[in-house]
Amino acid sequence: MSFPSSSSFAFRPRFDWRLRTRTLPLGERTLVMQIVNLTPDSFSGDGHMGEAAAIDAAVKALDEGADILDLGAESTRPNATALSADEEQKRLMPVLQGILRLRPTAVLSIDTYHADTAKAALDAGAEIVNDVSGLLWDERMTAVVGEARCGLVLMHTRGRSQEWGSLPPLGVEEVLPVVRGGLLERMDAALEAGIAVEHIVLDPGFGFGKMGAENFALLARFAELAKLHRPLLAGLSRKRFLGEALPAAERVNATTAAHVAAILGGAHVVRAHDLRAAQEAVHVADAVLAGGLAG
Repeated sequence: MSFPSSSSFAFRPRFDWRLRTRTLPLGERTLVMQIVNLTPDSFSGDGHMGEAAAIDAAVKALDEGADILDLGAESTRPNATALSADEEQKRLMPVLQGILRLRPTAVLSIDTYHADTAKAALDAGAEIVNDVSGLLWDERMTAVVGEARCGLVLMHTRGRSQEWGSLPPLGVEEVLPVVRGGLLERMDAALEAGIAVEHIVLDPGFGFGKMGAENFALLARFAELAKLHRPLLAGLSRKRFLGEALPAAERVNATTAAHVAAILGGAHVVRAHDLRAAQEAVHVADAVLAGGLAG
């Protein structure tokens, strides 16, 4: 019996991710993007903090090694109530400003599809816009991102949250082509609008219009997204498909397993609620990747 002499895990290319004022190297190790929820109706149950508590939690995460903070003030759970940009900013801006007052060098990402919110946050010191719509839900977002020359996470979604329950199911073999094609389309649109490719990271959007086992099909073929030649972000934390019968806060172990799978499939960044667990997953998966290269 013969065995392969090299690692069967994905080769993870290295990139320099250009942000608004700095550059992050991606690929040597996996970065952890810590979620800071500022919404009372988050699916994960961690968004009930007041302003002071949110700032304290964010600073603690930075001090414990989070590479990026992703601040979100509007829930994108299924059937979530849409929020106006003004209300979103009322929740978001005091926390953003408080974090930067205490940790001026923090790398802050803003989870929003509202152009006005993105501009306000970037003007206040944010480095990244994380747009779950892939620049689709606010026609002015492309211009805001392009003018700021900030980092951009382009995510794939099928429809809006109110539509997810009625979407036609995808076959196992359909999931990856749909996601890859959608990401390529959104990336091409961004490039045509003048956003430099070095600013873009791609997120396949686990749970965003993909139901149940469709997400496992996507995770199983995550490595094939490397053909898009951009860094990859995996947003798997506490997602429903990891444990339908479990409350979100009890999906930590399942999330850890999913993080390891995504990193071995080539993810450069994982977006997480539970920092310590994510760091442990990163430590093991990065060591496995390094061992494969050594072999």
